[in-house]
Amino acid sequence: MLYDDFYVKSLIRTVEDWPKAGISFRDITPIFSDPKGMRMVVDAYVHRYIASDITHIACIDARGFLIAAVLAYELQKPLILIRKKGKLPGKTISQSYDLEYGSAELEIQENAVKEGDHVLLFDDLIATGGTLFAAIELLTSQGAEIKEVAAIIDLPDLGGSQKLRDNEIPIFSLCAFAGE
Repeated sequence: MLYDDFYVKSLIRTVEDWPKAGISFRDITPIFSDPKGMRMVVDAYVHRYIASDITHIACIDARGFLIAAVLAYELQKPLILIRKKGKLPGKTISQSYDLEYGSAELEIQENAVKEGDHVLLFDDLIATGGTLFAAIELLTSQGAEIKEVAAIIDLPDLGGSQKLRDNEIPIFSLCAFAGE
């Protein structure tokens, strides 16, 4: 089945004023209840990365886990979880960051990646880039190289994708939405 960006984009629901007033939240959960849409999304990433030199797939809590886990399985790559503070067992390192509606902290387990690892970093969307840059810092501080940041949605008006490109980090998204 070929990827149909119009079909996948039609599955993404906009929820106004969530999680706070003025935010137009792009909800990807309808993709998971549509087998055709889910297959299109997963296949698009599998086809993109099947012949790449990535060694690991890292994903960000929590919606990023859903596609990244399937992708790691399909590509037979280790999956690295980047979680909200206090959710991972064992020794962790953390990084705080700002989001478009507050601040938070991410953690990764110590030694989850190492020097020479080529990581695909996956999240559900690219907004301001705060979460992604925190995850990048966690991965690169352990020696990994970010090969690409992948997301289902890019919100280019929020500036995150441009910040990533300005920092010479390649990005790939399946669709984009204008506005906030």
